[in-house]
Amino acid sequence: MGIKAALPKIELYLYTSILSLALLWAASWIVEASSENVQRKSFKESMKPGWHYFGRKMDVADFEWAMWFTTFRSHILFALSGHVIFAKICSMISPKHRSLIYMLYGGLTVLIIMGWTYVSLILSHCIVLYSVALIKRKWLCFLAGLTSLATFKMDPFVSWQAGFVTGTFKLQDILFYGGCGFSIMRCMSFALENCEKKDGQYTFMDLMKYNFYLPFFFFGPIMTFDRFHAQANNPDLTRKDREMWNIFIHALVHLGAILVVDVLFHYLYILTIPTDMKLVKELSDWSLAGLAYFNLVYDWVKAAVMFGVINTVSLLDHLDPPRPPKCITMLYVFAETHFDRGINDWLCKYVYDYIGGNHDGIFKELVATICTFSITTLWLGPCELVYVWSFFNCFGLNFELWVAKLFSLPPLSTIEGLMTEAMSRRIRGLFNAVNFWQIVLYNVLSLNSLEFAKLVARRLLIKGFPVSPIMVLLVTYCGIQLIKERERKLALLEEPEPATPGKPKTS
Repeated sequence: MGIKAALPKIELYLYTSILSLALLWAASWIVEASSENVQRKSFKESMKPGWHYFGRKMDVADFEWAMWFTTFRSHILFALSGHVIFAKICSMISPKHRSLIYMLYGGLTVLIIMGWTYVSLILSHCIVLYSVALIKRKWLCFLAGLTSLATFKMDPFVSWQAGFVTGTFKLQDILFYGGCGFSIMRCMSFALENCEKKDGQYTFMDLMKYNFYLPFFFFGPIMTFDRFHAQANNPDLTRKDREMWNIFIHALVHLGAILVVDVLFHYLYILTIPTDMKLVKELSDWSLAGLAYFNLVYDWVKAAVMFGVINTVSLLDHLDPPRPPKCITMLYVFAETHFDRGINDWLCKYVYDYIGGNHDGIFKELVATICTFSITTLWLGPCELVYVWSFFNCFGLNFELWVAKLFSLPPLSTIEGLMTEAMSRRIRGLFNAVNFWQIVLYNVLSLNSLEFAKLVARRLLIKGFPVSPIMVLLVTYCGIQLIKERERKLALLEEPEPATPGKPKTS
């Protein structure tokens, strides 16, 4: 059935009311739990005095958020601002060589921050992978690249290489692993694109320009080499109408998101509560469902904001960076689930789509997903939690295809064909609601802990049966239908207008 199937407006209003009330109710439970337990011993390390306007403590359990927007924001802003100013001046002087200028500034900044031994370590991996790229064998590029990546994810290799970095400061570990990991992925992209180049080879300088672009170096996102090379070497720096205005609005939106999250952290201790399993067990089923959902929403906001800040800088450099991840609220299929669009685009281009083709064959899809999540496991760092997360997400992606295949066969396809499009949309919405909570439960693993995810699943599916799962799925179903309505409107906007018949000639 088509995506353009409409539902009655009164029905959509009802869904909106139910969803809004449910979210407010869940949030009120979490606010109450946060207020009543702020003095718990387990909360002390992750609480700090908040803004004096509110007179409440603030949840600072997420080190990444605190690093970006509290503790080290001045350092990060200084480095990125320097890049913007330096790059703008030099680009005006010599637009043809701006990619070289970006590389020089980025390389010098990395050298000052991390030291010459770190830069030498990065260069050694780049040289090895560049040498392999010259052979133009994809399997060899993958083998060399994944081996290099493994040396930064597994002991004793990672400890040995980390020993080359001298000095100690709070950001050292994050910058070390971030810079090394993203560098290897960029080198692999370079090598694989070089295999596709029919005439000649890309140069080592092309790789250096790509890898040492400062905004992407430590924290990503990953932009595949073919796109970066084409855009960074484009001498035409003219902008479209209102492009600078859109970039300005883009920056303001992310600044607003930062402020909103900081305000909410004074009332919703969604990051600290899951660390206290004794408290979590005392919460209601509705609170647990809301806690799991809000954790995923926050992680999406964090990714969108952090990548958004970097993307704003790259937009000023006339690049078209990977878009922010799709909001978790809008996800009800595993095929669209990701929190880092750069890594997702990389995996889709070089692994998932390359092996899976049109993703219509069951066996090819199975092989494609296994290969994709194997590389993802290595990227995230092999451990029990990542193994479990990868297995369930790999299963979910394949299960979607199996169900789609099943429903495309008679008698199910025949039954659906007899339904109206609106009824088909409602039936599909029920299955999508179940799928949505699979996505939530499978991905909350990577954000909190296996114990927390197991507790949420047990409380919602077993102990709370049948009331809790029915209520949660009912609210989720309302949300799914609102998402489908938004998709329907977007599809109608993108539909080309029918050509108007020409007027008959009068002479």
